[in-house]
Amino acid sequence: MITSTPTTRNLLNFSGGPGALPESVLRQVQASIESVPDVGLSILGISHRSKWFTDLVLDTEERIRNLLKLSKDYHVLFLQGGASQQFATVAMAFNQNTKHPAEYLDTGYWSAKSIEGASLNSKPVEKSPQIRVAWSGRDTQYTRLPRNHELALNKDAPYFHYVSNETVEGLQFKEIMGLDSVTRICDMSSDFLSAPILAERFSLIYAHAQKNLGPAGVTIVVIKDALLKLIEPGLPAFLDYRTHALAHSNFNTPPVFAIYVVNLIAKWLDDEVGGLQRMHEINQQKALCLYDQIDGSDHFYKNAVNPMDRSLMNVTFRLPSAALEEKFLKHAESLGFSGLGGHRSVGGIRASLYNGVTLNAVRQLSEFMHDFRSNV
Repeated sequence: MITSTPTTRNLLNFSGGPGALPESVLRQVQASIESVPDVGLSILGISHRSKWFTDLVLDTEERIRNLLKLSKDYHVLFLQGGASQQFATVAMAFNQNTKHPAEYLDTGYWSAKSIEGASLNSKPVEKSPQIRVAWSGRDTQYTRLPRNHELALNKDAPYFHYVSNETVEGLQFKEIMGLDSVTRICDMSSDFLSAPILAERFSLIYAHAQKNLGPAGVTIVVIKDALLKLIEPGLPAFLDYRTHALAHSNFNTPPVFAIYVVNLIAKWLDDEVGGLQRMHEINQQKALCLYDQIDGSDHFYKNAVNPMDRSLMNVTFRLPSAALEEKFLKHAESLGFSGLGGHRSVGGIRASLYNGVTLNAVRQLSEFMHDFRSNV
């Protein structure tokens, strides 16, 4: 029987973000709040100008570079402002004075936000000369994703942008989208470092940390050196990727604590998990465990997403009534499960299976789902 304790609640945290951290990382963070090994100071009080932090940033850059198998012509940056700041920064850097509009996919809540954030004038997005929505899933209530062969893309677009995993609706691309001849930019906030990717087919990847990588407060940007040369002039220094590349993410006071945790996560992925391929295999097992429970429930639990497009990170489902969903959430919380409520924009249930969520925790949730259905 599951009993609710602080330890249990950490292990059974299915929040959409900030998400669960691996237990071994939490223990290291706990100790480091008092004193970082070999430093003697709390991680909350170490200067960003110290040699220790400079070395930490360089080490974290290299660890992410190695996990992604990146060549040296990519920069790894640790920025602030979340994905929302990147929505605007990308457009300001690469889409101000072009003859053709940048092209976006509208595949869910967060891609719609990225399109809105990239519009640099007061006109409605659909009338903006700077943005072209190449495909939208709005008419199908965001229950499926497009395939490359469905898209009519412009080879002269300044860039092509999409979101790899939609956390709200529970959709995830299984193929790299867009034309290789066009600058490819991707928001990977919710599945970055959850599986191997062909990172060098992207010119820019960004991901805020509070899903798979650490706590809120830092956004990782992977950007190709050639793309830096295309940045529009006149950007404020803080919004210019070149500023942060030259300063190794230490232009202004960076989020020291958050970057430290990202470093611990990168070590964990290498040393404890065994790399991104092994992480992907574990994430597949976790998702299959819940989708099997949903599909075998005789429609008691319903997932509306096209099976080919189901997310490994965010499993969304509904129950037969809102009253049953409320009962499900209250019972789950009483047993120590946390973060299972669906996004405020859609409701329902959402189990987020980020890297820090264990397979054992997912099995416990699946067992609870089975028992709940059997007893109502």
